[in-house]
Amino acid sequence: MGYVLLAGAIAAEVAATTAMKYSDGFSRLWPSLLTALGYVVAFLLLAQTLKTVSVGTAYAIWAGLGTAAIVVIGALFLGEGLSFAKFAGIAMIIGGVVVLNLGGAH
Repeated sequence: MGYVLLAGAIAAEVAATTAMKYSDGFSRLWPSLLTALGYVVAFLLLAQTLKTVSVGTAYAIWAGLGTAAIVVIGALFLGEGLSFAKFAGIAMIIGGVVVLNLGGAH
């Protein structure tokens, strides 16, 4: 169940970060409220996750998958470029999460 909660936390954080892009520096009400709500939900779910998943594992997955998801969303929906360097960076982040998990971070 911990990993299901973690997936929800990552989804909420990614949604909040995406909404922040549309908040125009918190000058637009609805995207700003979605940002705040998304981060509250993300941290509540992350806190529940930490009851059953080690903090190192949870944070590595949270940071790695969240970062990769935001880069993909930026490239697909926000007109941001996806260079070889960005792609390589995402691959290294995901590889790092895998190595942490295989190396006994949990």
